[in-house]
Amino acid sequence: MTGQDIRRLLPPDIDIARQAPLVPIGQIAQKIGISDDYLELYGKYKAKINLDILEQKKGNPNGKYILVTSITPTPLGEGKTVNAIGLSMGLNKLGKSAVCCIRQPSLGPTFGIKGGAAGGGYSQVIPMEDFNLHLTGDTHAVTAAHNLLAAFLDNALHHKNLLDIDLHSIVWKRAMDISDRALRKIVIGLGGRTNGIPRESGFIITSASEIMAILSLATSLADLRQRLGRIVLAYRNDGQAVTAEDLSCAGAMAVLMKDAIKPNLMQTIEHTPCFVHAGPFANIAPGNSSVLADRIAIKCADFVITEAGFGADMGAEKFANIKCRISGLIPAAALLVCSVRSIKMHSGKYDVKPGKPLDANLTIENIPHLLLGMPNLEKQIENIKIYGIPVVVAINRFDSDTDSEIKTIQEAGMKSGAHAVVISDAWARGGEGSLAMAEAIADAARGESEFRPLYEPDIGIKEKIEQIARKIYGAGSIYYEPLANRQIKQFTEQGFGKYPICVAKTHLSLSHNPNLKGRPEGYEISVNQVGISAGAGFLYVLLGDIMTMPGLPSTPGGTRVDIGSDGVVHGLF
Repeated sequence: MTGQDIRRLLPPDIDIARQAPLVPIGQIAQKIGISDDYLELYGKYKAKINLDILEQKKGNPNGKYILVTSITPTPLGEGKTVNAIGLSMGLNKLGKSAVCCIRQPSLGPTFGIKGGAAGGGYSQVIPMEDFNLHLTGDTHAVTAAHNLLAAFLDNALHHKNLLDIDLHSIVWKRAMDISDRALRKIVIGLGGRTNGIPRESGFIITSASEIMAILSLATSLADLRQRLGRIVLAYRNDGQAVTAEDLSCAGAMAVLMKDAIKPNLMQTIEHTPCFVHAGPFANIAPGNSSVLADRIAIKCADFVITEAGFGADMGAEKFANIKCRISGLIPAAALLVCSVRSIKMHSGKYDVKPGKPLDANLTIENIPHLLLGMPNLEKQIENIKIYGIPVVVAINRFDSDTDSEIKTIQEAGMKSGAHAVVISDAWARGGEGSLAMAEAIADAARGESEFRPLYEPDIGIKEKIEQIARKIYGAGSIYYEPLANRQIKQFTEQGFGKYPICVAKTHLSLSHNPNLKGRPEGYEISVNQVGISAGAGFLYVLLGDIMTMPGLPSTPGGTRVDIGSDGVVHGLF
């Protein structure tokens, strides 16, 4: 029976996850040399890792550091998490010690249109319900710390505004981990003098909070505390920044985050260790799991598989230019995930929308449309190779894929400089279906790393933006709105010019326009605004209209979620 035949017969993801036997988390930790002394248990099957493990393991050699990314995403998803998990299980089947490091999902997409992010089929992290819901409460800690700072800010305004804060300069909103479009723009402080100062504000989703970015990038509890203190939330009337430290709030925020900073340990269906920690979105934030999880894992295993959000132009770019600078870790190879249907969609010939029935033509062999979409794969291979990282392309296989389509992708990928182009059946066959990926990655990672970031930190802010726009996105020119020019001048004068750049743009195109499919070239990018995340340690650049609070679809995914009298959750996907 082929992998395709198996796919047709598989039960729903949640049923597969629920039927999988669970091993006590202490046994999973023992596989990578973490004793009970460093575990903080949250029930039998998940635990936090005490950061003291870093000192205990510091003498261990580093394992091979493997990035998992994808071509430009489509509304259907490319199976990136499935293949990150599958790759770790495949490496273990080869006799290697492997750990997978992935982000924690947001409740917004889980109850919205995307669903959970625990993988799928026989390539999942379990317990699936715990993974997709509250886990150990890290996201709630981020939400609480974020809103505590917002409350301190409004309290300072109410009590005579002794810091002389300009009400029109406030950039710090409130946060919640639910998609709610009605809260994007609000007015607060209504109802009289005792209820505060009336002003416009709003909510962002917790994954967009700078505190979530700080959680993903902090290297210790002390570093977390310092970063929280540097958060800029408004400006005084004389133009000076107002920070969390100025409001005497950073210490209390750090207290709320003292447990959240510890990475969470879970397991895959095949009992491969998996660190789940931090969840910043990749289209508006760094888009990577935590530096701490990777630093712990790399001292405990031969291979560490770390996933970056969205395509190689988004999460992988931020991985190379932000995360690796902070962590000091050097990637040995990258896995670039694609599928036949996703490449076809980059032809621009299909109108696919989340929650709508799949265009039947996508399941019919069409080599011309595949070739029209192929430049996106070719460009994303090029993007990974810019950093000096050898890249393996994994074709996430579906029932409707034909041998001719697979062969066409393999030929194009190898011609574009991929180390190998392999088929993945991780979804249908778990580690066994991931052996080709594992063998190719192990081979690609054998040599000495030639990794190099895209730009040096000492160059100017505009030079960094233009390096990313031209070399990674394929833009021909960059236009700066007057506001962006003023902000760049301000941040340069204030000494923030050496900060790396975190671009906020659509994830659905290499460009800033989600309607430009494939490999757009020579277009003009408009830089609307530049802001500072001083705590996280980067400047963020807005290209196009960026949404930091999603809305729910007409039929939210949460309508399918329920619980029985036996306590069993139904409807997660």
